[in-house]
Amino acid sequence: MAALVYDCDGVLADTERYGHLPAFNTTFEEFGLPVRWSDTDYAEKVKVGGGKERMKTLLTPEFVAAAGLPEDKDALDGEVARWHRRKTEIYTGIIRSGAIPPRPGVRRIAEAAHAAGWTLAVASTSAEASVRSVLELAMGTELASRFSVFAGDVVQRKKPAPDIYAFAVRRLGLDPAAVVAIEDSRNGMLAALGAGLACAVTTSAYTGEEDFAGASLVVTSLGDPPPEETVTRVLNDPLGVHPGPWVELADLAVLLTAGDAAVAGHTGPPPPDRPGAPPAPS
Repeated sequence: MAALVYDCDGVLADTERYGHLPAFNTTFEEFGLPVRWSDTDYAEKVKVGGGKERMKTLLTPEFVAAAGLPEDKDALDGEVARWHRRKTEIYTGIIRSGAIPPRPGVRRIAEAAHAAGWTLAVASTSAEASVRSVLELAMGTELASRFSVFAGDVVQRKKPAPDIYAFAVRRLGLDPAAVVAIEDSRNGMLAALGAGLACAVTTSAYTGEEDFAGASLVVTSLGDPPPEETVTRVLNDPLGVHPGPWVELADLAVLLTAGDAAVAGHTGPPPPDRPGAPPAPS
């Protein structure tokens, strides 16, 4: 059984810049914390997996003193948990407003995968409520109900550790060699590769300049045909998949059959004819 596992933020929608960043800053303001993250600041923070973990980067002795926070670790953890709960509420409100559109191709590919009998899942280190709100935005209620969601603190170590993907694969009873992960960041890619999955990357607002060596395919987006046409640009194609103007499920199926070549850093087979592309595994 083949499976398609999406990351959430940056993959299903460009939520980091337009959702998480303003939600963090609104939370800081509400709690009277002496910090506001700029776009440049946040470009560095997104390299830290997990919202609570990003908040904890603030907790230098100087910041704790300036904000009048307790010095006890357990008490500080409790404060961060309060901030993060409120941040999640603000963020899910932004998502439900419809202000952030889904990224091209994510629903189209998921519909094709579901029709072909693939297992669908999301694996993210964001809070589960946040992930589910983005999933419903991107997929619609009916298709979203077909997804298994693995999110938040179900694992202790966040990406780039492989734990969230390994957990998802284990819970779903999948063979890692039959799973394609869709990621947008180097940390996410490393997590997928560490769990033994093939990984396709769709770069997002903060990740275009990251190093994606090891990914089976790197594109600017999955793309979509008319009438909402978005043409993908291929940034790296080590297996020679050569997708067309938009990525198809058959292209992702090729990643499964040629995953060993990607891990070894070899060039893959000649690009298949579109009509003769391998059928989606089932």
